[in-house]
Amino acid sequence: MISRRNIRVKVMQTLYTLASLENGAQGNKETAARLLNDKLENVLDIFTVCVLYTLRIAQYAETDAQHRSLKYLPTEEDMNVNTRIAANGFVSKMLGNVSFNEKIKKDKLNRYIDEEWVKKVYQIFSKSDEYLQYLDNKAPTPAQEKEIIQYIWDKQILGNEDLVGYFMDELPGWEDDCDLIGMLMQNFFKSNSKFNFLNLLSAEKREYSVELLQAVIEKEGYCMELIEPKLNNWDKERVALIDLLLLRMGVCEFLYFPTIPTKVTINEYIDIAKQYSTPQSGQFVNGVLDNVLKDLVKEEKIRKTERGNS
Repeated sequence: MISRRNIRVKVMQTLYTLASLENGAQGNKETAARLLNDKLENVLDIFTVCVLYTLRIAQYAETDAQHRSLKYLPTEEDMNVNTRIAANGFVSKMLGNVSFNEKIKKDKLNRYIDEEWVKKVYQIFSKSDEYLQYLDNKAPTPAQEKEIIQYIWDKQILGNEDLVGYFMDELPGWEDDCDLIGMLMQNFFKSNSKFNFLNLLSAEKREYSVELLQAVIEKEGYCMELIEPKLNNWDKERVALIDLLLLRMGVCEFLYFPTIPTKVTINEYIDIAKQYSTPQSGQFVNGVLDNVLKDLVKEEKIRKTERGNS
């Protein structure tokens, strides 16, 4: 689910956090590994909360029906609210997902759900053409049932600027990870809900994340020896910290990750630099990494193998 690019961003953010700590903590492997794990776990927490919000909005149909039936003078419409979406097939599958329920319980994720927002969004959703069309369809297919739940996420949650603002204030890390969460949600709806919410990061990718982080920390001196001559007229102290971190990460991938092609490494770090650093950072990172790579190739220090081969 989480791509290598996502992992690179988390490693970069971890290194950036470490750089702000006192010197004694910067090179501490245990501190670094804990910070990285916390950042990855936080992404998975926010993702799970977003799934939970989406389901709760669908389930609110039953709560709404109950409240309306208890009015002092309920109308016929109040007494006949259609609650079918609360038992939607996709919703039922998710509510029966053991790992989803365990994740929510283990990390106490219900605390992030604001029932007033669930109510507000449901009330808007219940008046939408898409929802009314769904109710008119007496026998929706599994694909249609999933489609209406995805509509809640795409349009009623992400499309609600006030709710997104609330997420920014109340969900730790939302501002940094909203794009990643959006990608995870899209993958979630494509997967037919076959997710293990307790293990969303494969063992291979978790190992890659730790190895990359540790390599960048351990090989800082050597990497900077390779990088500094390529800075030309740039004073190292004037180069953006994020750019230096990305350069060190790229050089480590050149040297210590034989299954990752050098072209992939350069392209990935150019894109991350463009997104997270200065407007000129993409071009800067490209130029420095390309020049370092040329020297390493000449010195025959690059050893790449096909993925999966020893």
